[in-house]
Amino acid sequence: MPVLTSNPRVNSWSKYTIDVAVWVAAAPLAFLLRLEGDVAGFVPALVAYTAVGAVLKATAVSAFGLYRRPWRWVGVSDLNGILLSVGGVGALLGAMTVLMRGSAGLIEGGIVPRSVPLIEAGLAVLLLSAVRLSRRRTHERTRRPGQSDTRRALVVGAGDAGVLLVRELLRQPESGLTPVGFLDDDTSKARQLHLGLPVLGTLADLGRVVAEAEIDEVLIALPTAPGPVIRQIVQDARHADVPSRSVPRLGDIAAGTVRISQMREVDLEDLLGRQPVRLDTDPIRDYVTGKCVLVTGAGGSIGSEIVRQIAPFEPASVVLLGRGEHSIYQINRELARDWPELARHAVVCDVRDRASLAAVFERFGPDVVFHAAAHKHVPLMEANPAQAVLNNVLGTRNVAQLAAASGVDRMVNISTDKAVNPTNVMGASKRAAEMVVAEAGADADCAMVSVRFGNVLGSRGSVVPLFREQIARGGPLTVTHPEMVRYFMTIPEAAQLVLQAGASAENGRVYVLDMGEPVRIADLARDLVLLSGLEPGVDIDIQFSGTRPGEKLYEELLMAEEGTEPGPHEKILMARGLMAPGDLGPLVDDLEAQALSGDGDAIREAFARLVPTYRPEKAAAVGSGKASGDGASTPDMHWIARPSPERVAA
Repeated sequence: MPVLTSNPRVNSWSKYTIDVAVWVAAAPLAFLLRLEGDVAGFVPALVAYTAVGAVLKATAVSAFGLYRRPWRWVGVSDLNGILLSVGGVGALLGAMTVLMRGSAGLIEGGIVPRSVPLIEAGLAVLLLSAVRLSRRRTHERTRRPGQSDTRRALVVGAGDAGVLLVRELLRQPESGLTPVGFLDDDTSKARQLHLGLPVLGTLADLGRVVAEAEIDEVLIALPTAPGPVIRQIVQDARHADVPSRSVPRLGDIAAGTVRISQMREVDLEDLLGRQPVRLDTDPIRDYVTGKCVLVTGAGGSIGSEIVRQIAPFEPASVVLLGRGEHSIYQINRELARDWPELARHAVVCDVRDRASLAAVFERFGPDVVFHAAAHKHVPLMEANPAQAVLNNVLGTRNVAQLAAASGVDRMVNISTDKAVNPTNVMGASKRAAEMVVAEAGADADCAMVSVRFGNVLGSRGSVVPLFREQIARGGPLTVTHPEMVRYFMTIPEAAQLVLQAGASAENGRVYVLDMGEPVRIADLARDLVLLSGLEPGVDIDIQFSGTRPGEKLYEELLMAEEGTEPGPHEKILMARGLMAPGDLGPLVDDLEAQALSGDGDAIREAFARLVPTYRPEKAAAVGSGKASGDGASTPDMHWIARPSPERVAA
């Protein structure tokens, strides 16, 4: 095996020389094999054939760039390159042998056996491949598991991700991890060796295998496994007193590779088991590419992620609008760093300020509007109902009316499941916002829709950051009720589905996102404690504080009178039968007047007239359950729950 230096130029020249020399050597070997060593009578033919072939081979190695590929990572694509180049040269040499046979009478010993080009091609493929494989074998050779400076790793999952991970570990012994074997529930894999390593058992055998094989770390290579499976692996590893890490989720694995540097701690999204969203990108591209896109609330969790998801579709420009200057500054900086070629405009503006908002529409003339600006905290809006009206209802009316008047192609309003049979002011305000968007689009040429979904992991005000903060303080974790159940979605997934819904926007529609399986909040709290390396009830307590004003144990994504029909995507449904009153104007004006008066009771009465399904008295009934602990509730916990208690029991 030749020694290659670390100098790229010298290395490339060395590999080029080796390729040509090995390939040229295949010619005399082919003669020896074909003639069984008796080449005395064919020396002129051998010399002529080898000389002409050397020129063709040197040219082919350069043209196909075989030497420019990294040999230590040789794969199927490299074999394809070898086959193409050897096949092409072999065809030319085959044609040459025919010509030489035709003039054989002029040159003594000038006949080249017709099978020589075929034999030589086979030898060339074998020799060129062997050189590369030997280099890769040298690169992947690592220290033995028994050495004290390495940690013994058990890979859970013997599929593509697991094999890629082991290959990467073998290539990088400096990582300090030596793979010992696999665990996999596929019994057919138990009889196989994967990269020379055995399958030592099923996932249920983790504890036994860790003890018997003296494992130091568990590496989870199951990027599409459901949450309960990952949760069980993490718990088993914890009980076996070994750390566990995971490969990136499927949507994060780029170019079919898994890098050691991408190994990370198991996080909450793994335990929830959300499957990656597969978007139909063509219709999104059709309405975003080359267009001016305005995003309100662009500095918020959802608004900023919508901006990130839009950027790859190459809009003509993006208008980043929000009332918080720091958050707008942050997303503007991020775009400048990651998408420097994208034209962007950072605008500090409050959607309640109609005059300033009108100036923004006039200045930039947006083609597409995503309206994500809203107040979302249930208890805070219950305590400050006027702000819910001014921002969520009147601010949305300003955006919708100006969008319709300026002739945008489409507007997508971000709504919430709390708009369904609302028992709180925030939910009523978002249902009212859906209604004013539908009314604004009724007589407009553009498509104006709302997209309704539930709680988003990691968003501002969600339960997860609160729990992490409580864990950092040493607890306790406060949950309002032991039976509180909510749906969760990741921020990127929510933003992607919002874009997908906008692609098929039918005027006045309310789209409902598939929120997947519900999660009990108490279980979520326990999972976060476990992921922090602590024991629930031992290291950190979980206490129940009682439900808060306006909060339901179970929430719905659709109203009782609504039905659904298939939407533009497998994870998007369309609500039907969702009609707003014929003339919202007087009702919204009355709501505005009550908001300006600051009378909370009058605001709730006005909401009841505008939103017939608003039933604030139900919140009191829901909140009457006794708390089983004395933990303080906090105003920044809001969740999405399943439609009925019966489904929870199931």
